[in-house]
Amino acid sequence: MSSDPHSPEAMSPQHMSLQQRLDKTLEIAAAAGRMILEAREADNLEHHYKDGQELVTTTDVAVDTLIREYLEQHFPGEERLSEELAPDRDAVEQGGALWVVDPIDGTVNFAHGLRHVAVSIAYVKDGVTQLGVVHAPFLNETFTALRGAGAWRNGNPIKASTGKPLEHSLVATGFPYRRDSRPPLMRRLQAVLAHCRDVRRNGSAALDLCDVACGRLDAYYETVSPWDFAAGLLIAREAGASTGHLYPCPEGLPKDLYGENLLVSHADIFDELGDLLRDADAGKLDNQ
Repeated sequence: MSSDPHSPEAMSPQHMSLQQRLDKTLEIAAAAGRMILEAREADNLEHHYKDGQELVTTTDVAVDTLIREYLEQHFPGEERLSEELAPDRDAVEQGGALWVVDPIDGTVNFAHGLRHVAVSIAYVKDGVTQLGVVHAPFLNETFTALRGAGAWRNGNPIKASTGKPLEHSLVATGFPYRRDSRPPLMRRLQAVLAHCRDVRRNGSAALDLCDVACGRLDAYYETVSPWDFAAGLLIAREAGASTGHLYPCPEGLPKDLYGENLLVSHADIFDELGDLLRDADAGKLDNQ
């Protein structure tokens, strides 16, 4: 990291374009990805359970620390919301510049030696996500988006799927760590299995959203935290997917950072899938 205040790396944040911010974010995500790869190679992961439920490894904290240091160097004074080091969600209501970071999205996958793991970094201004980077080091894939300018995978433009009916659509979701929170979600799962092609549960919201963005998946629904989805949501939206929520967002909270009952899909099935999930919640499908 450069310490020369006259170097491009030390450019004042207020003078940086969104593209310059994206370029710097890509560098940060790549450095975080290298740390994740090295930790897997070393095979000496230590872990604990947050709130008795959620797995956290020492690498999660180390990567979050690395990203925090880079962000502070290149964007000093800008607020951060990150899963391990700065999880105070009050930051989403404050406006201004905000970096939303998940150092390892897919921690359980990472700890078990699976490849569906990503670094997720989003830059938000006054509640609206401006850029997103999702870097999957084990898959050699990096997804990016700039608000109003499109989305890319490894530098190539990507687009969400189109024209596929709900019955032929592949849908992803996830489940909370708290086991007692899962039973109500079984109605939704049963509805999707009955009306769609199949369901995938890959263990990384960020990558599920990117898979919707490039047409590998047709839809995704779940309730997650801002750091899980902020970057991926923009990437999916910029790739042409429809994004929203099953139920109205509370007043005063930015929709781009509200993770309750997210729904993201290609445009042709968004309304139909939303109706299906709401009907499942209401028990309207129990006798079908």
